[in-house]
Amino acid sequence: MRNKALITIGVLLVLFTMTSCKSNPEKGLLERYFHAVALNDVTTLSSMALEPVTIDAAKWSITKVSEEKIEPATLPDLNAKELDFKKKMEQHVGPVMDAKDGLDAAKDELTSARTGAAKAAAQAKVTAAQKKYDEEYNLHNEYKKGYNDAKSAAQREEEITNFSLGAGQLTNIRDLKGEVHSKEIDLQTIGKDGATKNHKLIMMMYNLKDEAANVAHKGRWVIIKFEQI
Repeated sequence: MRNKALITIGVLLVLFTMTSCKSNPEKGLLERYFHAVALNDVTTLSSMALEPVTIDAAKWSITKVSEEKIEPATLPDLNAKELDFKKKMEQHVGPVMDAKDGLDAAKDELTSARTGAAKAAAQAKVTAAQKKYDEEYNLHNEYKKGYNDAKSAAQREEEITNFSLGAGQLTNIRDLKGEVHSKEIDLQTIGKDGATKNHKLIMMMYNLKDEAANVAHKGRWVIIKFEQI
């Protein structure tokens, strides 16, 4: 009986330890982070934080931890949005060029007009052609801006995804689906000079899957943003 009780207690302790580690990843991550700061180990810092910050901290403490948020991975949708805007932008080059040709032709007609009536008619064509060209040009710029914004967002998300997975450059990373875990941490540090500073950081972890190959890609908790507040 005593042996069974000891075994039960041991199992419970192991489970408790596993649960604690799982629910409090910020503590271990920050302990390693500040240890690397103390050693001025830039390589280790760069492996834990996307944009590592060196902080003068004689002491540090976590003051607040948000609830863990779990959301669907957004990279596939961001990639689709980028491709959609790229297609619209490329397909709209023709209409813009046609509108420009129409405007140039109307201006040539105005230049060659000799009578007042001919000039008035040609000017009306120039005005209409200019309006058409401006509309097409502005629409093309909207597509171009949408493409650039979508491309930037997808590249940023791909960078973060790769950083969490730590698997190098996966050729199909934009197709991987799954969950993104995130937490916000409020942190207080006391510098060697005794100054107290407050910081906020965002941690993320990606758990994704290649559905076609049935291969899981489990990421690690990493620091995505670290700023003084």
